[in-house]
Amino acid sequence: MAMRKLGRTSDHRKAMLRAMVTFLLENGKIETTVTRAKEVKSEAEKMITLGKKGDLHSKRQVFAYVTKEAVSKKLFDEIAPKYSDRNGGYTRVIKKGPRRGDAAEMAIIELV
Repeated sequence: MAMRKLGRTSDHRKAMLRAMVTFLLENGKIETTVTRAKEVKSEAEKMITLGKKGDLHSKRQVFAYVTKEAVSKKLFDEIAPKYSDRNGGYTRVIKKGPRRGDAAEMAIIELV
């Protein structure tokens, strides 16, 4: 599946997704537009899968992606063990309806 461009340069897009994934792992849920939520979902699932592996290589990959060290630690110590018996589907996107300012379709993405 092709990555959505989200109307941003690749650097800006990557930085935004990293920040959003970090925030999601930190707080358990975020509110954003549907298209962004779908992108964040795919990245967050990858991070949790790496967290479940827990070897040195996957730790380094997570530390390279997640922008806060404390969140990386939380991923390996708390979040990943919770999903040890689950194969994928760690996040849920719930549609919320249009945003008041520009009628963009809003959604809540949360850890299941």
